[in-house]
Amino acid sequence: MREAPSSAPWNDGTDSSLTILVVDDESDLREMLTRSFSREGHRVLSVADGRAAIDRASSETFDVVLLDVALGPGPDGYEVCRTLRARRNVVPIIMLTALDSEADAVLGLEAGADDYVTKPFGLAELRSRIRAVLRRAGTRPMASSGEIVAVGPIQLDRARREVCMNGEPVHVTFSEFELLGALMADPGRLRNRQELLRAIWGDSAYRDPRAIDVHVRHLREKLEPEPDRPRHIVTVRGAGYRLQAG
Repeated sequence: MREAPSSAPWNDGTDSSLTILVVDDESDLREMLTRSFSREGHRVLSVADGRAAIDRASSETFDVVLLDVALGPGPDGYEVCRTLRARRNVVPIIMLTALDSEADAVLGLEAGADDYVTKPFGLAELRSRIRAVLRRAGTRPMASSGEIVAVGPIQLDRARREVCMNGEPVHVTFSEFELLGALMADPGRLRNRQELLRAIWGDSAYRDPRAIDVHVRHLREKLEPEPDRPRHIVTVRGAGYRLQAG
């Protein structure tokens, strides 16, 4: 990892202290992240294996988890992520993946992660990813329209960050919420993958468009009566997706 000189923690109005869980079996990386973020006023806890990560994340509250894919003996990063999501832990999770391993990144998103960075990475990039997931998670003050949007049986409450299907609440991840919100903002409009990547992460640089397909599949499993024959989130082959009332 490339360490940059310390400056104002985030430089975007989100300067209050965070509690960060770092999960990585590389002691040098854990120490660098702990030192860098602690110096900026954040509380950092670090663990080296998946079992310890599950225990800490299940018993304590964190603002964000930085989770390596390839951990040592015991649960790997995918299993840690799946376990936390199965327990309905909604903490934002950023996966740390091997260099240029988009396959790792997509599998991490499949497991329920919100974003990923590839090693080696710089602190500036990591800060940017953390800011993005915190904005989406609503864990830092942001302007909110309080708007409730409904398309057919799907209802999305932007202020509460809640989704309902036929009046029943549906549990979605932060990234799934942003994707659904982008589609619901203009029902019937075709949105290509690059547009949707920007809607979720604020940019599409270094993002794998397959991430959109992963999130769409998860949303269909939660919102469609027959996920293999979707009525609401429709694929336009070779072009992208659009949302319709069904």
